[in-house]
Amino acid sequence: MSGSSGALGGFGLLPPLPQSRAAWLGAAGALALAALLGAAVWRWAGRRAGGSRLQRVGTVSGLFVYPVKSCRGVALGRAEVTALGLRSGEMRDRFWLLINEDGHMVTARQEPRLVLISVNSENGYLTLNAPEMKELRVPGKLSRKNPVHSCRLFGLDIQGRDCGDEAAQWFATFLNTQSYRLVHFEPHMVPRKSRDIFTTFRSTDEIAYPDCSPAMILSEASLEDLNTRMEKKVKMQNFRPNIVVTGCSAYEEDSWNKIQIGNVQMKGTMACPRCILTTIDPETGIIDRKEPLETLKSYRLCDPSERHLYKSHPWFGWYYGIDKTGTLQVGDPVYKIVH
Repeated sequence: MSGSSGALGGFGLLPPLPQSRAAWLGAAGALALAALLGAAVWRWAGRRAGGSRLQRVGTVSGLFVYPVKSCRGVALGRAEVTALGLRSGEMRDRFWLLINEDGHMVTARQEPRLVLISVNSENGYLTLNAPEMKELRVPGKLSRKNPVHSCRLFGLDIQGRDCGDEAAQWFATFLNTQSYRLVHFEPHMVPRKSRDIFTTFRSTDEIAYPDCSPAMILSEASLEDLNTRMEKKVKMQNFRPNIVVTGCSAYEEDSWNKIQIGNVQMKGTMACPRCILTTIDPETGIIDRKEPLETLKSYRLCDPSERHLYKSHPWFGWYYGIDKTGTLQVGDPVYKIVH
């Protein structure tokens, strides 16, 4: 023991073990001083350039990417965060979209059974499965011969390459409805500007087919609080977050402003205004049109001064823009950047 202590002491890590009471007291004082210095160094290291520091506010408990808009999310252990949102290999968040013959988006708002379609990725193909349907395999890289459609989402135009007749027929069969086309957003295509939908976003915030934001964060505590008010409990899947956080209080995610997870930095932009999509049961695909929306409206409506922005939509979850790309994983601490 004494040999190892002396060795560590030789590297300046620990003083050698003393032989007398006085020496013990001196050593204790030295260790206390070292602890104070260490704490000071830790606090200094926690500060970034510009005088800001990191304050832990929670832990990532879930990561989700939704490759096909309105279809089931894919739970991830680790994700790359790009300027356009979360990514895992070929699967990028809302990079596939169903459109009608006029190019307008088709979501679970019109076709609730879309939430029953599970999505995955395998050997360069996007794979889709649904009840009583044969698996659909869509190439991640489409032929240049496939036409490019002009698509319409929330009044904004964006391109998408057609995924072919087989995919169109698969959706028509499962939904038992008119023929829709599945399209894919490709890297060379021009993304939509979040700011063109809500002015609270920055000019740098861009998206493919999400409603308006590259990322949405929701805490487990917020869902738990909502469920204390609900007769029939709802699930996290009703709200389709990208990042789920535990270890914070309910609705704390509304106030974080700037955060860091792993080496990723994000900026809070606005609340997620909720619509009837939240009333679709993710297990049955049946739309209720009332709950949990009515309960949320009873206590999560905006201040009258922000009604021009949110109208009658209640808040649940918070939208974030991407300041610094990188990677994050389940179990990562969530830090608020404090100035």
